[in-house]
Amino acid sequence: MTQQIQSDIINNQIPDGWVETTLGEVVKIFTWESFKWNLYEPSWSLRVIRWENVSEWFLRWDTIKYWNHSTQNLGKYFLQEDDIVIGMDWSKVWKNRSMIREKDLPLILAQRVACLRSISTLSNQHYIAHLILNKNFEQYVVKIHTWTSIPHISQNQIANYPIILPPILEQKNIATLLSSFDNKIELLREENKTLEQTAQTIFQEWFGKYDIENELPEGWRVGKLGEEFNISIWRTPPRVESQWFSNVPIGKKWISIKDIGNCGVYIFDTSEYLTDESIKKFNIPVIPENTTILSFKMTVGKLTITTEEMLSNEAIAHLKIRDNSDLTSEFIYCYLQALDFNSLGSTSSIVTAINSTIIKAIEIIVPDEWTLWKFNSLIKPIFEKIKNNSKQIQSLSQTRDELLPKLMKGEVRTI
Repeated sequence: MTQQIQSDIINNQIPDGWVETTLGEVVKIFTWESFKWNLYEPSWSLRVIRWENVSEWFLRWDTIKYWNHSTQNLGKYFLQEDDIVIGMDWSKVWKNRSMIREKDLPLILAQRVACLRSISTLSNQHYIAHLILNKNFEQYVVKIHTWTSIPHISQNQIANYPIILPPILEQKNIATLLSSFDNKIELLREENKTLEQTAQTIFQEWFGKYDIENELPEGWRVGKLGEEFNISIWRTPPRVESQWFSNVPIGKKWISIKDIGNCGVYIFDTSEYLTDESIKKFNIPVIPENTTILSFKMTVGKLTITTEEMLSNEAIAHLKIRDNSDLTSEFIYCYLQALDFNSLGSTSSIVTAINSTIIKAIEIIVPDEWTLWKFNSLIKPIFEKIKNNSKQIQSLSQTRDELLPKLMKGEVRTI
């Protein structure tokens, strides 16, 4: 099996001086299997990296947890700069690979995450990081993942991944070239974070001092989300009927909770598509372009705005703007970003789900037409800049991903 995978992934016609080996020969791989969930408390300064925090290249901090016990005897579980961390759930592993930077530290490794640390002078850690961002690693994981109650990839399977090592100088050159794309992508993401914070600050300055119970300015009113927007929610076609789903671009993009979690203010990509036949058969409503959508199960309160006609599963509400309405997707995005969803009711002390009735009953303050026009005139250019930056990120990521396998096979040389 391993030989077949190796022949599928590695082109035997490699340049002179390049070496075929495995990942386990050049990195040390370790995990912490005994980590206990009840040790996470948001009350201590030492952050813990779980699979939820591992994203494509850089870490996510929105769901970070903290260690609230002694740091004695943690030993190897303290991460180091340039460590590579991989989410071991196979369904997320190809998008859940990050490299630790100095500004991220200190950090502790948690379970369901593997750490890869360089042990060889023959390999460059940044080259290795890009090597496992290669689509070939995704193909490898899909072929060899372990089928259990939670399908995953093991340490040994990661170690057996076949790789090609150019001479160390060329590794460094390849890593430098690819990192130039990654650095530009990170700068654009950081700019988008700043722009989104700016938009939210402006929203709070204009509307934050008013509450549903307050006396509102003349011409303002209180409305309900279901009255101010056409809200649609739909179901997933039967999963056992795989013909309705596709991993390649046919039909329309189908948004899941995971897709919302992986995107920013705007959503461009999804991991799955629904075929045109399924859309017609199940009468699935199409979400118009520039529509704010909201997750209300599992991860409650996640928001994004569509960039084309899309579809979604039953855990996502679509807030379609009504005809002749002065409300905008940007306004309701900012409004709901500031909303405390924990106050809406749930089945537990931590919100894991609300329902469509609760969503439609959410009360919102609706300013007068002139105020909305002035606010939208101010806020729309900010959202347009976020959208344009996001398009640049898409373009840079695509170019990098197309270039990466050619560099790894020696089809494009840097020296």
